[in-house]
Amino acid sequence: MGQDLRNYTPEDEAFWASTGKSIATRNLWISIPSLLVGFAVWLYWGIITVQMINLGYPFEQSQLFTLSAIAGLTGATLRIPSTFFIRIAGGRNTIFWTTALLMIPAAGTGWALSNPDTPLWVFQLLAFLSGIGGGNFASSMSNISFFYPKKIQGYALGMNAGLGNFGVTTMQILIPLVMTIPLFGGAGRELINTSGTLIGKIPAGTTTYIQNAGYVWLLWLVPLAFAGWWGMNNIRDEHVSPDIPNPLGAFLILTFMLAIGFVAAAFGAWLMLPTVEGGLATSGLGLSKWLVLPIVIALTVFFLKLIPGEVGQNLTRQYKIFGNKHTWAMTVIYTMTFGSFIGYSAAFALAIKVVFGFQHLMVDGVMTHNTVNPDGPSALMYAWMGPFIGALIRPVGGMIADKMGGAKVTQIISVIMVASALGVAYFLQKAYASATPQDYFLPFMILFLILFAATGIGNGSTFRTIAAVFNKEQAGPVLGWTSAVAAYGAFIIPKVIGEQIKAGTPEYALYGLAAFYTICIVINWWFYLRPNAYVKNP
Repeated sequence: MGQDLRNYTPEDEAFWASTGKSIATRNLWISIPSLLVGFAVWLYWGIITVQMINLGYPFEQSQLFTLSAIAGLTGATLRIPSTFFIRIAGGRNTIFWTTALLMIPAAGTGWALSNPDTPLWVFQLLAFLSGIGGGNFASSMSNISFFYPKKIQGYALGMNAGLGNFGVTTMQILIPLVMTIPLFGGAGRELINTSGTLIGKIPAGTTTYIQNAGYVWLLWLVPLAFAGWWGMNNIRDEHVSPDIPNPLGAFLILTFMLAIGFVAAAFGAWLMLPTVEGGLATSGLGLSKWLVLPIVIALTVFFLKLIPGEVGQNLTRQYKIFGNKHTWAMTVIYTMTFGSFIGYSAAFALAIKVVFGFQHLMVDGVMTHNTVNPDGPSALMYAWMGPFIGALIRPVGGMIADKMGGAKVTQIISVIMVASALGVAYFLQKAYASATPQDYFLPFMILFLILFAATGIGNGSTFRTIAAVFNKEQAGPVLGWTSAVAAYGAFIIPKVIGEQIKAGTPEYALYGLAAFYTICIVINWWFYLRPNAYVKNP
């Protein structure tokens, strides 16, 4: 345990049965909870901001949506350097270090929430740092892909990603619960609006301890960092990590590459975010996200390429994935599945609160959205359900795809996603123009749960396709790269939904996503399902 491995050949059935399976299983079951907590810290702003509204923090709804968006932007950008971590620094070194770094935003968030006068810029900075948890997905998936033979990679990657994604559900259930007790001490605050947990509503006037939302993750991060160090392995074979330095050198390289991602993400946020009193400094240009995101991605890739020495040479070798047309096809398709899952997860709770938690009344010919709806559903009671279903069903999607073929499964769920998105759009439109939006909550919720389930199945099926299409050396970096681009869904979807809610047309966000899913149906068919496809139903 903990030692570096050589001559690790999972495709050799005798080796796999005698040695490889036990090693792979141990690494997988340490990787899963580490990834789970990473997801939780990355996306907990979706729940924290709901409770900030309930506690009367002095921020506008649009400002609170930006916290999830900032975390999404950073997390997605950090996945780009994280894509290449395993070959450069080794799996054990990478998982230990990136898990340990999550202690910084977790502790900082608890501290900031302890003071009701904490300015907006501090929360924005902490949301920026929590993106480390989002970046961890790319390195984790790349690492696990090297431990398993191709024939069961749909299952293995589905387990790692699916159970890792339970960090979203775990966070959405755990945070509301731990905020009800003085677990870590400190002063509590009284709820202004009714809140809720999995087990029921909490009335206004109840004391809550919102700072626990950050501190509670330290209970897992500390032991998980030690488990990663003592229980995981670096694979030193040529196609994985042949030239990794000593641990200290590996940590320095990882930190430097993360810093490049942070700089690119900060530049993007500076260009894009509006100037807000009390917030971080921005250019005030408010450039379109559709312009800024390609700039951020290109800058990150370019600056990484400038790293000299063995690291730069190693990256040059891994950058060969960009010359493969399947890299780009799978990037688009994976963005449809995982990008939707992670984006909806980030925005779901706050969207429920804003759309169904307020009455939408016509006053003097103007539609208003600031009257609290006493009959509205508690976002914290329901928001966990979608991510739970999406994460739970992901390994199932991988296993079905192992039998039916990844592209066929992806095509079926894509059609379901189009229909579900259009249905959600219809009921969003009805609810946001109604004095009794709760009347439309049940069909909205059912359709959104179907949408989440489809994204989970599609996540598993795309893993299968990637494992089948790419060789062993390229599969890991491609998994990381596609997950990096798809993770921008955690930025785009909360941003778009927030913008469209502010404009009074939340349904437009779902219409746009349905159109994107339709494009993905065509791409998947052209590459993998049509007669004479490049690779037939991989």
